[in-house]
Amino acid sequence: MDSKLTLKLNSKIIDQAKLYAKETNTSLSKLIENYLSAVTSNKQEKRKVNPIVKSLTGVIKLDEKKDYKKSYAKYLTEKYK
Repeated sequence: MDSKLTLKLNSKIIDQAKLYAKETNTSLSKLIENYLSAVTSNKQEKRKVNPIVKSLTGVIKLDEKKDYKKSYAKYLTEKYK
């Protein structure tokens, strides 16, 4: 059973959402329904991995001793000084 829902949103967001809905040939109501369904779903569906991505898995060997998160943080700190 469908029910009516009133939302108060930023007008720019509404305009962008309407444009997206038109481009994807769907209604704004359906977009919101799909989003709410996705975020409230209790089951976690396993996503299928694209065959190209799967073929690249394990191609790069990383040094287990190196802290890559720390290295990336240092890189960002230097970049945005």
